[in-house]
Amino acid sequence: MADIFEEVDEDLKQENYKKLWDRYGRYLIAVLVLIVAGTAGNIGWKDYVEKRQQGYSERFVAAIALAEDGNVSQAAGAMAQLSSDANTGYSMLARFREAAMRREAGEMAAAVDIYESLADDSTIEQYYRDLAVLLLVMTQVDSGDPAAMSARLTPLAEDGPWRHTANEYLGILGLRQGDNESARTRFQAVADDASAPDGARARAAELLRTLAP
Repeated sequence: MADIFEEVDEDLKQENYKKLWDRYGRYLIAVLVLIVAGTAGNIGWKDYVEKRQQGYSERFVAAIALAEDGNVSQAAGAMAQLSSDANTGYSMLARFREAAMRREAGEMAAAVDIYESLADDSTIEQYYRDLAVLLLVMTQVDSGDPAAMSARLTPLAEDGPWRHTANEYLGILGLRQGDNESARTRFQAVADDASAPDGARARAAELLRTLAP
């Protein structure tokens, strides 16, 4: 008797499976197809991204090679084109390198414009935006408005990775404004900071000696 019940139960299961398959089988096949296609598409997308990144890298290196061969303006143009074509990471890097190349080529106004755009770009990390401010000041430390540049640098001097260089340049800008006391305070802060790079501490100490009464 138990065997009969088991056979009937099995028949009912098979009948239910058949009904379920007749009703939903085509949807299951569609889902499986989509899963396979999605997996293949994901692999294809990753391959595309890797190739695109490799292309950006090759263009970046080629532009650097142009600059090293003395074709600085041409290299800057290549970096400008890359910055407009590439994704965020390579675009930002290309913009920084283009600005440096513009400076080397004597195109200071172009370099300043690039640094300004980087400093104001909310799509990149604050770390790099602060670096752009620092490089902007360094580019026009002898020609820009010292008070305006000091105002932009002051937040960087309070904390963070750029504080030593920011304090150093705030001291230089203080000298430009005739404020020797402020300059001395900034240079002393760098010279006394054990975490400051040796070069920065040495420069600050030398400048302090020139300001000695």
